[in-house]
Amino acid sequence: MRLYPIPCNSLPTEIKHHQLSNKLEISFDDGSIFLLPAEYLRVYTPSAEAVGHAPGQEVLQTGKEEVTIKAIMPIGNYAIRPVFSDGHDSGLYTWDLLYTLGAGYHTLWPDYLARLAAAGYERKHSPKEQS
Repeated sequence: MRLYPIPCNSLPTEIKHHQLSNKLEISFDDGSIFLLPAEYLRVYTPSAEAVGHAPGQEVLQTGKEEVTIKAIMPIGNYAIRPVFSDGHDSGLYTWDLLYTLGAGYHTLWPDYLARLAAAGYERKHSPKEQS
């Protein structure tokens, strides 16, 4: 699924990787704070290998239940590039994308789970809920 980030006009003030909970905590200058599970970030990667090069070329990301974030690389003043434990490291997560993922979590995560179910894929364990 191609995700179109909404311009947020906010900048992150802090990005923390919580290794124990396997979540990325992002605080923005408008007061918003989002806790984003590594699996959620991985399945919504903006990388061409997942979203394709044109509409209709999207590839449903499966088998990412156990993925973790190994490193987070800053990309200028506009994005980060997480390095995931499954070797994926080509997605650039702009501030607008991270904000969109955070603000849309309660809609995007159930949508992803529904697409998995429609494809006949069964997750290895129940989804981790955002706290």
